[in-house]
Amino acid sequence: MPDSAKNTSDESPQTPGAPAPEPLRFYGTTWVDHSGGYAVRRVALGLGAVLAAVAGAFVLRFAYQGVVVADIGSWASILLVAAFAVCSALAFARTLTSYTRRPDEREAAAESSMHSIRVIGFIGVLLAYALRTCVEAPGERLHRAEYEAAVARHERQRRSRTGNPAVRKKKRGR
Repeated sequence: MPDSAKNTSDESPQTPGAPAPEPLRFYGTTWVDHSGGYAVRRVALGLGAVLAAVAGAFVLRFAYQGVVVADIGSWASILLVAAFAVCSALAFARTLTSYTRRPDEREAAAESSMHSIRVIGFIGVLLAYALRTCVEAPGERLHRAEYEAAVARHERQRRSRTGNPAVRKKKRGR
């Protein structure tokens, strides 16, 4: 990882055992302090996701034309369009919610079964990613909340353990 992509903020763990921020795909740990070309990456990845969605729409258009040329019936072409539309809508919604909260155990099992729907509805996934990059790095809010909670928990534990334990015992005995 290049030096510019590393986290150089004051929030980085200075003490051993302090929690480290979890890296995000394409961003590393630059999401912590928005350094190392964070804004440029957000713009580039958002545009890249939109361009990939457009390219995917063209591929789906050619697939649709292949079904029409095959002349297997209008029901098949309607079914194909409906399947891609529904899968894209479900993938869009699931992808957006996955950036804001972690699924519980029951939802995690359902997410594994959603994999094929996300593959079929890849345009929805790409558009959700592009939409989320307009606000922040996808998953940044979730990771930031978890990281800040871990840092606060670490500080509380560290503060409660500071000082000489023998002196603390003497003060209690009086």
